[in-house]
Amino acid sequence: MVHEDTPIIIGVGQQTERGKELSLTASPMDLMEQATYLAAEDAGISDKYFDELDAVAVVKSLYPFTRNPPKTLAYRIGANRILAIETPIGGNMPQFLINRFFEEISQRKIRFALFAGTEAMETSRRFIKSTGKPDWNEETGDDPWPIVNEIPMATVHEKAHGIWPARNVYPLFENALRGRYGNTIEQHQLEMGQLFSRFSEVAAQNPFSWFRDRRSAEEIANPSSVNRMVGWPYTKFMNAMNQVNQSAAVLLTSVGYAKEMGVPENKWIYLHGCADVNEKWHVSHRVNYHSSPALKKMGQRVFEMAGKTIKDMDFIDLYSCFPVAVEMARDELGIAKDDPRPLTVTGGLPYHGGAGSYVLNALVTMTQKLRDNPGSFGLVTANGGYLSEHSAGIYSTTPLPPPLRGEVPWQRSDPLIDQTHIDALIAPAFTKTPTGKAVIETYTVASGRNGKPDLGIVVGRLGESNDPDATRFIANTPVDTDLLKDMMQTDYLGASGTVSQNGSTNLFIPH
Repeated sequence: MVHEDTPIIIGVGQQTERGKELSLTASPMDLMEQATYLAAEDAGISDKYFDELDAVAVVKSLYPFTRNPPKTLAYRIGANRILAIETPIGGNMPQFLINRFFEEISQRKIRFALFAGTEAMETSRRFIKSTGKPDWNEETGDDPWPIVNEIPMATVHEKAHGIWPARNVYPLFENALRGRYGNTIEQHQLEMGQLFSRFSEVAAQNPFSWFRDRRSAEEIANPSSVNRMVGWPYTKFMNAMNQVNQSAAVLLTSVGYAKEMGVPENKWIYLHGCADVNEKWHVSHRVNYHSSPALKKMGQRVFEMAGKTIKDMDFIDLYSCFPVAVEMARDELGIAKDDPRPLTVTGGLPYHGGAGSYVLNALVTMTQKLRDNPGSFGLVTANGGYLSEHSAGIYSTTPLPPPLRGEVPWQRSDPLIDQTHIDALIAPAFTKTPTGKAVIETYTVASGRNGKPDLGIVVGRLGESNDPDATRFIANTPVDTDLLKDMMQTDYLGASGTVSQNGSTNLFIPH
């Protein structure tokens, strides 16, 4: 017998809008409202129950459109007594919300919650090209409650060297991982193409995907007139697509209230395991760039809580903003490179599309997969920042075992336990003012919108060898087209040179 206070997902909805005349397109709030009503319809409940919602949470969009999106959404659907929550931008936030509010439902702090997210950047782009900035503001007075504090992702020193746009940062991890694999540049380029070719095959079968084209490994891996180099080694087809018109919504409640509302039991989805762990925050201070201790710890925790292993997962959706996000999660979770299971249920961020709220779409799709296959288990992972914030959930239609006497029906270990472990890891010493002989620890070459290389970014170590105890620094290379091209064709990992201060930045000159 399932305990009445057990938290569950009861309804999900998602929307993808494409191909409409500009005058007929939906606003971001329209899209979220549509997804919300679809979630209620999915749960089989009347929208009169929206007035019983305790919380409405919205994942912050990349393109801000109104002051208080959760309160505006609540006003639109007639939810009059809610706590309005807006998360910071972050791909981990949807799963983080699930983990947090499942705990609060089990402790009877809340009973009924709605999570939603949207992006309408494709429509906003079209507006800006034709008629100017769209007016989507719906004034609702006060600001939403920030459930967590927003912390700058990069330091001033990092930003000065170009370590700021995600397309410049994730390649630093990618190239370090290539070095750990022992791949040549050509081998690794093709492996990334093969990985994301499988994602495109899933996207092609998903009616909600933004791009439904099956792409070959070579088409993804190799730069072309339609597939420019964005941040080496990433081509356009390897990058998350955020210029979409999409939304998703998820309704959560307790077993007891689901029964009261008349939600059929075959709609209920249980969270068997969850975890939230952050990496050492700034990129300059990571333990290394070819592994993710936080991801590994997250995996250990989520499987321990669920009493399952990665082999028990029938469905998997790994966060997929760039290839390294998938590769790193695959490695840390113990998934073999040749595992036949698809690593996405949606098609992933480059092909399904999405931004910070993408994981809501993954949860919607995962919910439907699990309902269609009762008793199966699904893993969803989420990543925010620069491989910085990690969250995961293991879901199933299989009920949770009843709690022991005196225990709450659903509980997890304190996330601070795992976070304390990560925070205590030793990272290399770091200097902002390096001088002398040095070697490259990892690097990338950034490109402009024309696909031509225009910035070399180096993370290096002082000294004449790649000593793991040597002091770390960041620097740029000279803006020399021939050098930048060579760095993309010849492996510069471990290359030696000299580093010096160059005004507010550092300059690394390879030998």
